[in-house]
Amino acid sequence: MGVVPVSEVLRRLTEDPAFWTGVSPLADHDREVRVSFPVAGGYGLVLDLGAGETALGLREPATSEPVQLGWAERGGVFPAALRWWELELCARVIALEDPTLPHPGLVVAMLSPFAPATPDDDRAEIAAVREAAYRSLRREVPERAPNVPEQTPLPLFATADWWPAPEGASPQVLDEAAIAALSIPDPVRLEVRDGSRFPHRGLQELVRHAAGRLSRQHRDSCYADALPLARQIVGTGDLSPVPRLLSTLTEAGCDHPTVLDALSEPLVPLEACWMVETLADARPGTLLRRHV
Repeated sequence: MGVVPVSEVLRRLTEDPAFWTGVSPLADHDREVRVSFPVAGGYGLVLDLGAGETALGLREPATSEPVQLGWAERGGVFPAALRWWELELCARVIALEDPTLPHPGLVVAMLSPFAPATPDDDRAEIAAVREAAYRSLRREVPERAPNVPEQTPLPLFATADWWPAPEGASPQVLDEAAIAALSIPDPVRLEVRDGSRFPHRGLQELVRHAAGRLSRQHRDSCYADALPLARQIVGTGDLSPVPRLLSTLTEAGCDHPTVLDALSEPLVPLEACWMVETLADARPGTLLRRHV
């Protein structure tokens, strides 16, 4: 299953705050939009966004249409089609495979309504990851022309009080209040995984392939020199050696945009954690929980 780049329609939708802050966390749309997220081994997740409902499907190898995992009417209750750890695992793999998605945040933000918190989940951890996901949403903001006079003013009128710099738009899609509200994990209110028609075997295969793909990342030759340092960071929980880890990777010829972005300044601890865990072949969440 090849990479499916983010479409222009989806890009415009996700850069609109109303996409996230309407009656449901998903969008108001005037037409149906299908978003395919290839994962591994021919398996993937498919999100169908419509005017009246949102559906999540499982794509299996050699199939033309996805099998439904769950759906929600606009403004209705989202089913618990995915467990949180399944979503986070898939989001990490998707970000590694798709250069147009250099961060798991977009996938987590779009699919998290289908992965509410169960009693076994750490709600603080989920909230922290969701916050990082919504905070990672960015848009391009054109530069504003400086506010300058057409001709040199008298010294009395040349100060910044007379010619204040125009306020620029924020590249962050959501403001702090919206991020705080969306980061709160919902509890399970509609369980669909107990049904006989739920594709348990297909989802298990997707998870198995995703876990295998994630565990193979550190075996690439360009990551060999970084493995001891990544495992040291996981063991101590100290992120201060991350710049040295980044240097080690670049010197070894690593040019993977997702890997380098997660470890570059300005460093976002939760973003660095998921990549260090991947490079150390550590269980997802091992380092992250120490920074929540």
